[in-house]
Amino acid sequence: MKDRLIDCLAYDGKVSIKCISSTDMVEEARKLHDLSPTASAALGRLLTITSIMGYETKEEKGSITNQIKGDGPLGMLTAVGESNGNVKGYVANPKLDLPLNENNGKLDVGTAVGKHGMLYIIKDLGIGKPYVGMTPIVSGEIAEDFTNYFATSEQTPSVIALGVLVDKNGIRSAGGYKLSLMPDATDEIISKIEEQVGKIDPVSKMLDEQKTLEEIAKEVTGDSNLKVLAEINPEYKCNCSREKCEKGLIAIGKEELQKIIDEEEKIEIACNFCDKKYEFTREDMKKLLNNM
Repeated sequence: MKDRLIDCLAYDGKVSIKCISSTDMVEEARKLHDLSPTASAALGRLLTITSIMGYETKEEKGSITNQIKGDGPLGMLTAVGESNGNVKGYVANPKLDLPLNENNGKLDVGTAVGKHGMLYIIKDLGIGKPYVGMTPIVSGEIAEDFTNYFATSEQTPSVIALGVLVDKNGIRSAGGYKLSLMPDATDEIISKIEEQVGKIDPVSKMLDEQKTLEEIAKEVTGDSNLKVLAEINPEYKCNCSREKCEKGLIAIGKEELQKIIDEEEKIEIACNFCDKKYEFTREDMKKLLNNM
């Protein structure tokens, strides 16, 4: 089954919720980067929320880049999302694996990411200068870190849940949701949602039990009459190309490019997002230099 993202309104428009099943995109990332279970869970959570946030840009050329720079052994995590929900991402230390968390028996994402550091959000709507926001890491568990970002940087009270279930064969289930309260949400609605969120299962478990996104959205909100406004099928998709690599070489300037030509017979540029490799011979680089 393809990954899905649904955009819903509950309580007559007073609550917005976006739910996503992201099993395929996280599995694609796991295979591309040969991720350990811990790295799969961490990057999978980041890809999941980035897909939602990319969709929320609503602009055809809009994109979102989310980076987490924690003090844990996993190193920096990066994910890029587009308005069609498509994502790509990578992690600095993809092979890192840690023992299960002693407190809950789950993959220890918080320790891998780190308890201290920064979350960076770069929002490019394709018009004007990109917006850059940043907040400190709260727990390294990723969902809590983004909840804190939306509360402090965007003043939007939100509930975010992200989950990745990993077994010996790869990604068993992955997904999440982002619930946002509109300014006219009443105390009664807020209390109802708090009650629901406190008693429902983790989102990865609900997806593993084959619950639909619509069922999950209704469970989270407690509103059986919510309206689905839109649905998309996001994917893990890298849009790297030889042309983009050429632009990157041109961007380093004539002097640096000449230095590479003098020192190297050929170079290989590897894409961080999909590990595809592009080879440039000395002649290729000379042609670029002559056109600068």
